[in-house]
This record gives sequence, structure tokens and C-alpha cells, in this order.
Amino acid sequence: MTRKAFIIATSLLLFIVSGVAAQGFGITQVTLDPVAWEGSVEKVSDTEYVLHYQATVEDGWYIYAQETPAGIPFNFEFLQKDAGVTREKFARESETKTAYDEIFEEDVIKYAGQRPKLSMPITLTDENITIVKSVINYQVCKEVCIPQDFYIAHNLKTGKVKAFTDYNEFENYGATPAQKDKGEEDEEEGVIDDNGPTNKGLWATFFLSFLGGLAALFTPCVFPMIPMTVSYFTKQSKSRAAGIRNAIIYGISIIIIYVVLGLTVTGIFGATAIVEVSTSVTFNLVFFILLVVFAVSFFGAFEIMLPQKWANKIDSKADRGGFAGIFFMALALAIVSFSCTGPIVGVALVQSITEGGITPVISMLGFSTAIALPFALFAMFPGWLNSLPKSGGWLNTVKVVLGFLELGLALKFLSNADLVIDGHYLEREVFLVLLIAIMVGLALYLFGKIQLSHDTEVKNISVGRLLLGIMTTAFILYLIPGLWGAPLKLISGFPPPMNYSESPYGIGGQSTLSNSTAEFPENAEIGPHGLLSFTDYEAGMEYARKESKPVLLDFTGKACVNCRRMEELVWSKPGVLNILKNDVVLISLYGDSQEELPEAEQGVSASGRRIKTVGNKWSNFQIERYNLVAAPYYVMLDHDEKPLNKPIAYTPDAKKYENWLKTAITTFNNQ
Repeated sequence: MTRKAFIIATSLLLFIVSGVAAQGFGITQVTLDPVAWEGSVEKVSDTEYVLHYQATVEDGWYIYAQETPAGIPFNFEFLQKDAGVTREKFARESETKTAYDEIFEEDVIKYAGQRPKLSMPITLTDENITIVKSVINYQVCKEVCIPQDFYIAHNLKTGKVKAFTDYNEFENYGATPAQKDKGEEDEEEGVIDDNGPTNKGLWATFFLSFLGGLAALFTPCVFPMIPMTVSYFTKQSKSRAAGIRNAIIYGISIIIIYVVLGLTVTGIFGATAIVEVSTSVTFNLVFFILLVVFAVSFFGAFEIMLPQKWANKIDSKADRGGFAGIFFMALALAIVSFSCTGPIVGVALVQSITEGGITPVISMLGFSTAIALPFALFAMFPGWLNSLPKSGGWLNTVKVVLGFLELGLALKFLSNADLVIDGHYLEREVFLVLLIAIMVGLALYLFGKIQLSHDTEVKNISVGRLLLGIMTTAFILYLIPGLWGAPLKLISGFPPPMNYSESPYGIGGQSTLSNSTAEFPENAEIGPHGLLSFTDYEAGMEYARKESKPVLLDFTGKACVNCRRMEELVWSKPGVLNILKNDVVLISLYGDSQEELPEAEQGVSASGRRIKTVGNKWSNFQIERYNLVAAPYYVMLDHDEKPLNKPIAYTPDAKKYENWLKTAITTFNNQ
């Protein structure tokens, strides 16, 4: 009983932590560029090389060629600026075509197909140069046109390439021998992709999905299959080595099945899913309903099952034997266990879709690895089977607990939809009341005060249930002060922001701003922590010139998790808050606002982007000014609208953020 309690408590505790932690791993910056790049180096002689650039463009998108009469032509610029490197005026390029372009309403030259290739011959006048750094400017179009800057370093010595999203890092790359050595070790051949999640974010996705897979193991549909399947392989195989081999093939087959599912989702949603998902009311409502259905299924109201004939057909093919038979056995497990694993897989995919890129593939790789690993390990060490807890009612307890967690997560997607439309139907207090009610239900269930139809009678609760119940009760007590204005920093970014509530300043609290309409500027609102925040760029710039203060331009979103985390965890620090209140003018531009613009302001931008809502306007503004879509994204500006220092994105280090503000203010004061 002690072993069983430990396993239940540990696995479910990890799943709770992962669910909360997942909110902090959202994408903080996404360059809207449906193009992936490969690069290589061709050596002609000791001083002559050809730098190759191979693009893979998503279907429907295209890139303008180097000599197009309209649009932004494809252009190369070497960082050396002819110091030690000479090149031809134009790169050699793959097939192009001339066609009428509806965006620019004239003929343009663009690359044919979705795999354009450019090759730039270069000659070294300084033989000591081993790394050539080039900046590529181009425009990628579909229904809109988006200008892009892309930074690439070609290593002439190793023939490898490295891409950068940070210009300072790109500029300093290879500046010293130590940096050159590090670059040669870190570079990898192949696809250069500066879009979507970073390596750190992908590892986090893998780890959290792995925890989800571990939780799925302890469900009634999967756990009993471990000893049955392992026993089958060990008894049916002619030798212990053959049994281990077959079990490993079985595990690999499970991984392949789920990774193919991830690839399918990636193919459907593409690399720019985050832009649509995070700002779409429809997507967030669909995900909310989906998670509620999953939760109710885990409560035992019904089972989500794939058609029985699928299971029968696959099961019949599993009798073939050999590698094919083992694969179909794995597929049969995936189908039969879908009623338990489906809701968990659904949550993992929903989270990964909102992050975009290849995250769904990484998510399914992590999930399936956790499912497959026990089958291989127990086949290698069959004696371990004796230490497994016996199947029983505790497996259904796992399902019900996961149902409560999914119900809580569903609230976040409903809140996103409400925030985007600015409906104020699910304000912070209402959100917290619902979350507290769900957690109270979970606590009562863990303490045995609530039983569902599929539960066995609980005469005595285990140590694991007791500990988890105590932790849930502590979490409830932590949430309650939030109803009266407590910041709840442990779950920062999960509930709606403080200013999206019935009492934005807490019970009896007041804004630090004057209530006098004469002193309150037009196009401004009371933002986080009572800050004066402008929602119109021109109005904010005019006010900054009047007050002789620099501007903090805040590209944000109503449904942006990391924006809320910055406001609640970083802006709240005394040093940062003092600067925001007294030394800068804050302009907050919401890229996901669904408020419709006056008809006179609607239309199509110079880059071909459709402008209908306030969110469209500020997203297009960010693309045209800074060539990216990012939230949060901060820019310090002077009165000539020029950056005072390098813009930054999500920066959870409050001291670093404070120093960034101070540096810009010092530059402004010295002008």
C-alpha cells in the first residue's frame, strides 16, 4: 500500500506542477515567416567559395526575386562590407517567373516553386577570414506581404552554417578565437529555422509531455497492459534476447504512432499557429469545450472511444507475427487505450498547437516515450513486475483527478476568449471562484467525501490521497485572498490580469491617478498597477513630447500569458514600478484586440495586410516597424520615434529589465 500511495502521489503531483508550469513556457516571440532555410558552403579554391541558401516555403507563399520591379527584392549584405570579401552583384538563383501580382497591381518577378535556391560566389582578399556573415532581406507574400531580415554565418572551414535571431549575437559571432571554437562546436548542418519555439522551449515541451505520458500510464486502460504485454513477449519469444528485442520494437512502434500524429497536427496548423490560436475566439472556445468533454469523460459520464471495428481489424493483423505484427499490437494498444490516453493527448496537443512550429511533434515524442519506456524496461528486467502495484480502484482515482485538472485548465481557454473580445464575462474574481470550486471538488474527492459511479467504496484513504488532498487544500487557501486583490504570483499569467476585475485595485483600493477628467489624457486608460497607459500610438507620443519623457512601447495582447507574467512579476518590483510611474510614458498596443476600427481607418496596408480591427492595426504596425510579431515586445523610443537601445521581449529577470530601462533613459537624457 505504501508503494502504491507513493506512485499515485508522485505522478499526480508532477502532473499538477507541469500543468501550472506549462503556462510559463508560451512563445514570447514569433517571427511571422513561413520560410525555413538550409545552407552550405562549396569550396572552389583556397580563396574562392560559393555560399548556398536553400529555402523551403510553405504552400501558397512566395518570395520576390532579386530584380523584381515591385515588392522588396531579395538582397544580400555581408557584415564585412567588402573588407576581406568580394562578391558578385547578384546571386545565382533558381527558376523565376514573371506574373501579375494582385497585391501590388503590376507584374513582379518571384521564385517558381516552393524550394528556391540562391548561390552567392565570393572571393577572399583576406585569407584569414573563416566565417562570412550575411544579412538577407526579402519579402514573403500570400494574402499579405511581410518583410524579413535573416542573419546567417557560413563557416568556410567546416562548411557548416548557423542562424541567428539576435543581431548583437550575430555581429559578435567569431570575434575572438574562443568564440570561433565555440561556434564550430555548436554549429549543425541542415535546416536553419529561426521561427517558432527555441531549443529550451522544445525541451520544456518534451519534459512536460513526458510527465503527461507517465500520468497516462497510471490509468485503467494502460497500466494493466504492462504485465500482460511483457509476459507475452517473454513467453512467446524463443530466447530472452528475442523477447527484449520484440519489446523494444513494440516500444519504438508506440513512439512512431504518436509522432506521426504530431506530424499530422503540425502539417494541419503549420508553423504560425500561435498567431491564429492565441488571438482567435473560435479556437479558444473550441479548446475550452474539448477540455470540458475530456474532463467529463474522465469523471465516468461516458467513454471517448474509437470505432470498435478499427480495434478488431488492427487486432487481427497483430496475429501476423514478425515486425509487422508487433507494430499492429502497438497500434491496437493506442486504439484500445484511447478512452484514457485520448484526453491527455488532447491536452498536450492543444498546448503545443498554441506554441506552433514542430512543438506538436516534440510533444508526442515526449508523451509516447513515457508510454513506451516501461514496456522495454520490464522486458529487460521481468523481475520488476513483482514490484508493480496491483490493478484496482486506485486507477480510476487517477482518471478522476486528471479530470479535475483538465477542467481547471479549460478555464484558461474560456478566459482567453473573453479577454480577446473584452467581454468582462469572466473577470478575475469569477475566474478564481470557479477555479476554487473545482479545487474544492478535487479536495473533497481525495478525502473520500465525494464518490463517482465507477469508484470503489473508500473505507480508508491512502497516504498518497491524504498528502495530495492536503496540498490541494493548501492551494485553495492560497487562492482565496486573490478574491480581494492578492496578486497570486505562483500562478501569474493563468488567471485574468488584476485590472480585468470588478475591483482592479483590490477591495477599497484606488488608482494612483487623479480621478479628475481634466487631468486624465485622451486615449489613455488605467493599466497594471495603476499606471497611465496609452492605447493609441500617436496620442502617447504627443503626451511624451509634452511631458519631456521617453516612451516605453509595449506590444502586448489581451490573451498573452507572458505579458501578464511580466506585468505581475517584473513590473511590480519597486525599482521597475518607480521608473514606469515617473520616468517614462507607457504605450500599450494590443495585437489581438477585436475592436473594429472606424470604416475610414479600415483597408489594406502598404504591405498588403488587411486592416479591420485595432489588433490588425497594431500587428501591422509592429511588422512594418520591426519585422516581427511578438508579445510581449518592448521598445524604448525618443521623441523622434527612434529606439534608445535594443528592443527586448520576455525578460523575467527584473534587475535586467530595470537596467534596460535605465540605460535607455540615460541615453534619452544625454541627447
